[in-house]
Amino acid sequence: MPFTIKRIYEPAHTGDGRRVLVDRLWPRGVSKSRARLTAWMKQVAPSRALRVWFGHRPERFANFARRYRRELAGNRALGELRRLGRGTAVTLVYAARDPKINHAVVLQSVLRSRISAPARSTRRPRSTPRRRRPKPTAARD
Repeated sequence: MPFTIKRIYEPAHTGDGRRVLVDRLWPRGVSKSRARLTAWMKQVAPSRALRVWFGHRPERFANFARRYRRELAGNRALGELRRLGRGTAVTLVYAARDPKINHAVVLQSVLRSRISAPARSTRRPRSTPRRRRPKPTAARD
């Protein structure tokens, strides 16, 4: 199941296979007929809060990718997208300007990996659960 990525402003080709828009917002200046999309999967796009925080700033991309992977973990639409790619090529279409620093790059790597688990935390899990301290009682006279 080959997943490729392409800007929506690039012309569509027959080799694109199924074209899926993976942005939450419709791209400016592109008609639905010109886009030639098979589907629009807003559900796999980053949340509004994450998208606004990222702002396509290169210095934030590593942290953005980590947070976006966490958002994708357990996302049912991701499974639908994988099923869509069984036996056919799928082109993930996006509108961002930078071809290397955008959410489609992260999504493509998640789809190509076998496990879509979030990035592991650097903290070690506790070996024993925390004990609750009893509340101090006021001394009665």
